[in-house]
Amino acid sequence: MSPLGSQQLSPPSCRGLGRALELCQAAAQMNKNSSDIMALAPNTPNRRGTVCIFGTGDFGRALGQKMIQSGYSVVYGSRSTQVSNLIPKDAEVLGHTEAAQKAAIIIIAIQRQHYNFLTPLAEVLRGKVLVDISNNLKLNQYPESNAEHLAQLLPGSKVVKAFNTVSAWALQSGTLDASRQVFVCGDDVEAKEMVMNIVRALGLNPLDKGSLLAAQEIENYPLQLFPMWKFPIFLSLGLAAFFFFYCLALDVIYTYIYENNNFSFFIAITIPNRICPVMALILLALVYLPGIFAAIIQLYRGTKYRRFPDWLDKWMLCRKQLGLIALAFASLHVVFTLVTPMRAFVSWRASKGIITQALKNKTEPLDHTNAWISDSYLALGILGYFLFVLLGITSLPSVSNNVNWREFRFVQSKLGFLALTLCTAHTLVYGGKWFLSPSAYKWYLPNIYILSLIVPCVVLAVKFVLIFPCVDKPLTQIRQGWERNPKYSKQSNYIINKSAV
Repeated sequence: MSPLGSQQLSPPSCRGLGRALELCQAAAQMNKNSSDIMALAPNTPNRRGTVCIFGTGDFGRALGQKMIQSGYSVVYGSRSTQVSNLIPKDAEVLGHTEAAQKAAIIIIAIQRQHYNFLTPLAEVLRGKVLVDISNNLKLNQYPESNAEHLAQLLPGSKVVKAFNTVSAWALQSGTLDASRQVFVCGDDVEAKEMVMNIVRALGLNPLDKGSLLAAQEIENYPLQLFPMWKFPIFLSLGLAAFFFFYCLALDVIYTYIYENNNFSFFIAITIPNRICPVMALILLALVYLPGIFAAIIQLYRGTKYRRFPDWLDKWMLCRKQLGLIALAFASLHVVFTLVTPMRAFVSWRASKGIITQALKNKTEPLDHTNAWISDSYLALGILGYFLFVLLGITSLPSVSNNVNWREFRFVQSKLGFLALTLCTAHTLVYGGKWFLSPSAYKWYLPNIYILSLIVPCVVLAVKFVLIFPCVDKPLTQIRQGWERNPKYSKQSNYIINKSAV
């Protein structure tokens, strides 16, 4: 019996089926041959277009090489058309006029003082997109930005500011070794988008800063040395200098005058080991103090739609830097404490106590109270430092980007106040004995540990009041948009609308 059924196929049907099988085999063979041909054919490079670069300096060559690697054709405009070994091998070198005619986007990789040679090329550059990448030697060196000056020289061109925050070394060594963010600004939206597409093609992240008026700010950015660190560093240096001379007066000068003891070697280890924990505690308290001020101001005003004072805004913006400097002081305190047993003064004092007991032929019993106090402040210090390190780790961008806002707020706020509480308790247990001791008030001045407790105790006391339900509830409502007097929001909306018109 036939596998197709009980009926036999007629001869014409068999011939038709055979013809169909032949066609299928032929089609399969053609597909195989075509795929073999496609596999053997070389891949055609995906060229993105041609970009012209005026200038063959370090940055111009590095940027050109990076563009060639990203699929662009690069032509250099130079006074000398002789090809140098420094020029990327796949780039073309022409005169300025010939090079400008080959591309719609021209990157001006020269300094501002040499812009005058572009004036005779005004007709050739008309309608072209000119990318200004220059920087200055100092802040606000000229009345207007370099990009605005270029736009005034060539009013027929479309000037865009970009790439001035990227270094030639970063382009040569790879963008992973430097910041990926590139500020871009310009008056022509289409021209700006073209430049931003180039930035993306190079593996960088463009950030639109608006019109060409922002060029002055963008040009000043690379010249600023840690702008958010200036206030925290100056504050830390000022406080550290104050506490250094304070301890120098009480621990070295006072003992030399009234006790005839030369403890000048305290300058190396003892005094720094007193300054570091004090600075760490005060700076950590200063991290959370502006939040206390902000809460009080919002409760007083009954709205969140009014700006804080400028000093408070600046203070709140540098809280991260204050916290990191505090962590650095706390880490130094840990190192100084670990090396304390190796000091000659400590060994001498311990041996002196042993000899005294031997001469008296009497062993002093263990003071359990002091043992509890010693272990307590050490345990509090260890726990406080652990949370301190946790706060520093979560402030790193690589870590903070992987947590949501609620998790970040829990660590920085809840655990942050817990760290401040533990560090304050650590200092209080260690230095509390000096509060009522007359010998601690040399020249009627309090001990340094007493001074260090003022700011953190104030912060913790006010925070304790703010978490009461009768205070926390209206504060939460205000931060969610509720207003005691809605006229402020109406006034602010009126001002915003009027300025927009």
